[in-house]
Amino acid sequence: MLKAKHIWTVAAIVASCAAAGYGAMTLAENGQAKVIIVAAADASVPEKHGARELAHFLTEITGAQFIVTDGRMRAESRICVGSQAARLAEPAFSVDGLGAEGIVVRTAQDDLILAGGSPRGTLYAVYTFLEDYLGCRWWSSTESTIPKRPTITIGDIDVSYTPVFEYREPYWFDAFDGDWAVRNKCNGNRARLDAKRGGKHTYAGFVHTFYDLIPPGTYFESHPEWFSEIDGKRTTERVQLCLTNEAMRAELVANLKQRLRENPDATIASVSQNDWRGDCQCAKCKAIEEEEGSPAGLMLRFVNAVAAEIEDEFPHVAISTLAYQYTRKPPRHVKPRPNVIVRLCSIECSFSKPLADERNSAFRDDIIGWSKICDRLYVWDYTTNFRHHIMPHPNLRVLGPNVKFFADHNVKGVFEQGAYTTNGAEMAELRAWVLAKLLWDPSRDGQALIDEFIEGYYGPAAPHIKAYLNVTHDAVEISGDWLGCFSIHTAKFLTCDTLARGFACLGAAEQAVQDDPELRFRVRVAQLPVMYTFMIRWGEMREAAEASGAAWPMPASIEETYERFMEIARKKNITRLDERNEGFGALDKALERSRQ
Repeated sequence: MLKAKHIWTVAAIVASCAAAGYGAMTLAENGQAKVIIVAAADASVPEKHGARELAHFLTEITGAQFIVTDGRMRAESRICVGSQAARLAEPAFSVDGLGAEGIVVRTAQDDLILAGGSPRGTLYAVYTFLEDYLGCRWWSSTESTIPKRPTITIGDIDVSYTPVFEYREPYWFDAFDGDWAVRNKCNGNRARLDAKRGGKHTYAGFVHTFYDLIPPGTYFESHPEWFSEIDGKRTTERVQLCLTNEAMRAELVANLKQRLRENPDATIASVSQNDWRGDCQCAKCKAIEEEEGSPAGLMLRFVNAVAAEIEDEFPHVAISTLAYQYTRKPPRHVKPRPNVIVRLCSIECSFSKPLADERNSAFRDDIIGWSKICDRLYVWDYTTNFRHHIMPHPNLRVLGPNVKFFADHNVKGVFEQGAYTTNGAEMAELRAWVLAKLLWDPSRDGQALIDEFIEGYYGPAAPHIKAYLNVTHDAVEISGDWLGCFSIHTAKFLTCDTLARGFACLGAAEQAVQDDPELRFRVRVAQLPVMYTFMIRWGEMREAAEASGAAWPMPASIEETYERFMEIARKKNITRLDERNEGFGALDKALERSRQ
């Protein structure tokens, strides 16, 4: 499998190859281009974009101007971008077996091949070369590391890789940027990925679609039997559909087909339960649930039937449903059809422990069960605190083990839900980048990726940022807190002592980059979670500090702390502090309480 390399390691390998004089290919020398970039005249739109991206970044690295041509220009050495161009260097070149996203990065005598499956493989080959061999990093939509090297010489390369996961989505606000997403090899529904960036997996209806497909306002009056029966009465109040009603299914299929006709780019259509319980308790539905040993059995029989009915007209579309809350346990008998995706949700888990840990044994058992019967198993995982996006959420140590756990259990797609409505959530850029790297290659070491990001993003402040994160992560482990995705602000690990020690580390981080305004601002954003937690517990924290005799780490007044927080938040374009409510209501209320 493709292994990532630190920038300094890449440079050392390249230098040693050049010095030894074997397999050396010079791309640029003293700011002069020594190769041309070739993309076939009839190359695909993503392949041509990949060639332009390669030329852009090679120019940024070396200062040289690189020509992109269609192959008719003669040259001693070429970078061949795309499968057709690759055949100029290697006549028998083939992308067979690479699927839509597999890559080839290979030297062939005096040429370099960057190619892959259609539509995204060639793009990913280009970015893999820029990352792993030239040291480029795209940390966020606005922050990157592009080395400056007027001379580039590479040794022999022979890499072929096909990603483990077909669907990869770090669902964080900044990660929706199209350039960031394609450069970090994400292909999920929300990212702004147009045709030149290789497109993406597109959902027709993303989740909780029962009432979208069968709206109660349209159907309940004339067809109450289409909706759940609860305690002998048909209702639409926080319930589901009656999944044994064949007339309802026929109407749902008709509505779904119309939706797909209106969304020709869709590759996945959601037929999934509403975001609450209320499954139908009529005799027919209840009998199937009991036979299958789980409400998932009834759900899956229904979804299989829908998938069968749309398959002829839409052979390229898979039907997605949920294994979520009451449907999480796999059924005894029914299995998903080949064109059905089951998205298993980890919402009840503790995210201070790996999902394989005994604390999360119920989810662990469910994923094992689903992996035995489902060929297209997706996971909906949770990587933020929805109740307090900006509060410390020490889950970083489990990211690597969890993604590897998914790969080891036949998972084909991963949706990592984060803070998707605002900038500035706690360590948002770090989480998005680390998750993107893990989803592309789950064999990567999660902690090594965390360290790499911190060192690249925070520069000289990195040791202090690491120290801060260790303080919060050690604290949650010692506390035994169940770190859910709706954690409360009074969690045991959020003590005055923990937060004060963490803030001291962040103060040292700011001091380390005092003379660099850009790095200093990144550190100040990292300070916001601690400031927020102090403010919403201001009186309690004040009393704790006084009782222990500890120095008070915040400004003297909550008003002064609030103004400092808001100055940073506005510059970062933070628009809310939690999933549901826009604005800064929690802090405004804290300010009011302190004045009473």
